[in-house]
Amino acid sequence: MSLEGKVALVTGSTSGIGLAIARAFAAEGCSIMMNGLGEAAAIHKVRDTLAGETGVKIAYHGADMTKPAEIADLVAATHKTLGGVDILVNNAGIQHVDRVESFPPDKWDTIIAVNLSASFHTIRAALPEMKRRGWGRIINVASTHGLVASTHKVAYVAAKHGLIGMTKVIGIECADSGVTCNAICPGFVSTPLAIAQIETKAKADSISMEQASRLLIGEKQPQVQFTTVEQIAGFAVFLASDTASNMQGTALVSDGGWTAQ
Repeated sequence: MSLEGKVALVTGSTSGIGLAIARAFAAEGCSIMMNGLGEAAAIHKVRDTLAGETGVKIAYHGADMTKPAEIADLVAATHKTLGGVDILVNNAGIQHVDRVESFPPDKWDTIIAVNLSASFHTIRAALPEMKRRGWGRIINVASTHGLVASTHKVAYVAAKHGLIGMTKVIGIECADSGVTCNAICPGFVSTPLAIAQIETKAKADSISMEQASRLLIGEKQPQVQFTTVEQIAGFAVFLASDTASNMQGTALVSDGGWTAQ
């Protein structure tokens, strides 16, 4: 089945995984509603470049994913500007690292809002029209931390576990509706956030970036290499395809063997 002419709303799509997913769907002929943080000029440049490369319509909405009213407006604007939401990719996410006893409550609230509650609000707004049309794809970008835990990441781990639970419930509720809901669970991904972690470790331990990378990834993954953002985007396109139409509530994992141990 061709995805040409479909509309994809991708949250957190101004950089990293989200941008790669937006680019992959645009290459398939989908119109794209982008959302995310960044300098206005930089966002406009990315949007215009993507539109020029693919020839599809690219729109942008700056909804704050901690605010349900703005999320509702994001979905409404996608309907008004592009004609609906056929594919919803919940990718927006943030992180903070600290021990539970010193974890700032405001950081907890914000991480839960962006990494978990925002997905509920986008799905709740987009799902009725998907069901009415008899076709839709909901793709939640979770994490290996939605399946296992690591220290110092209490809010992130809780949110990603919750996101996988939400994915299962919605997958069941969408059975035989023409709408599917599934999640992607990456391990270490080559994003600016991961590179920053490696730089911090390299500086702290007075070692090279390559050594720090192998130590950081190897601590968790038997296969000591990053998943690329393009590979995650490939998962998203697969989940939107007819090949995956009988998948509901699943969590696709790309983590170099992390959760196989």
